[in-house]
Amino acid sequence: MAENPAYPVGLRLAGRRVVVLGGGQVAQRRLPALIAAGADIQLVSPSATPSVEAMADAGELTWTRRRYESGDLAESWYVLIATPDSAANAEASAEAEARRVWCVRADDADEATAWTPATGHSEGVTVAVLTTDVKGRDPRHTAAIRDAVVEGLRDGTLVARHHRTRTPGVSLVGGGPGDPDLITVRGRRLLAEADVVIADRLGPRDLLAELPPHVEVIDAAKIPYGRFMAQEAINNALIEHALQGKAVVRLKGGDPFVFGRGMEEAQALAEAGISCTVVPGISSSISVPGAAGIPVTHRGVAHEFTVVSGHVAPDDERSLVDWAALAKLRGTLVVLMGVDKIGAIARALIENGKAPGTPVALVQEGTTAAQRRVDATLATVGETVRAEEVRPPAVIVIGEVVTVGADGSFETSDGTSDPTSE
Repeated sequence: MAENPAYPVGLRLAGRRVVVLGGGQVAQRRLPALIAAGADIQLVSPSATPSVEAMADAGELTWTRRRYESGDLAESWYVLIATPDSAANAEASAEAEARRVWCVRADDADEATAWTPATGHSEGVTVAVLTTDVKGRDPRHTAAIRDAVVEGLRDGTLVARHHRTRTPGVSLVGGGPGDPDLITVRGRRLLAEADVVIADRLGPRDLLAELPPHVEVIDAAKIPYGRFMAQEAINNALIEHALQGKAVVRLKGGDPFVFGRGMEEAQALAEAGISCTVVPGISSSISVPGAAGIPVTHRGVAHEFTVVSGHVAPDDERSLVDWAALAKLRGTLVVLMGVDKIGAIARALIENGKAPGTPVALVQEGTTAAQRRVDATLATVGETVRAEEVRPPAVIVIGEVVTVGADGSFETSDGTSDPTSE
């Protein structure tokens, strides 16, 4: 360990005078934390970046528009020196030393009496990292350590390894489209804290392998054309385990409220008097097309996109979708759960005026290692699905965005080229 390492301490600056000399990029980075700490900030600088000026305009600090002058540090508790004038910095540093004010020097850390650590925050915890090697101080090294610790706290791996917390109740967690890296930070942390996980087949299954052995995993898979767990049984399982005081995670694919029956589960929990936390997830309706290189909107091509469920055929009396109206839209149509009904859907769209040559893309197992894309048109998609043996889960994209190229141009369904700029 280096001789005389820095002594770590947390400063409580609320209502206390803090002086910042210089209104440039360093001040712009450091000021938000000082503002959040409630400090009475006095900025002394002849100029400032637009962001710093906006802080002054908002009343978050007091700005004296001139260079540093002797006496500016009077009655201060802490000072940050970050001007481009080395002589002024040295003079201010000497004043801070004489007044016994802790001083950070952006231009010369060795002459400072305080260092700013690399900091990060997660769930009420502040992580601050300082190097013990005075001569070999490397901000990138401390930042990398900070990031690793904060990430471990956020995704729950660090907490699970050292101090696992438990919050009784149920969390409806949207797991995203399938790739385990696409679950939210909060969702991953809640998984690490869970006693029970009730998981859908379309959730990020790879994450289940990371759970500690004591965690009970219940399969709530609704496999197409096969066995399934009734929604009532899922609701009962959520309630049963929550009433036992356990932390329960309902891990769902995509977002809990996008054709995920999440609200039905939330309502059942509310009726049972059980607290419920909803963690939104990345919906497959936009993420899967994106992973396949398809933008659901694109300048000059589509100004809107519509997401519909295709699990009920257009001619089924249970259908709530106005296919005739959808056929008249010029934007992108995204169909979920519609693989086995896509032939009937395509016919309904064509019969109501949609061009038979409208491009269609089917993205199967999107964002996973098994992802594949199959292209067709409205006129051919029914036969293409059969010939290519496309199976659920697959996201279906209908519209000109399917043919948008990497160069920003696209081909219309009639074969002509059309620029995307407006």
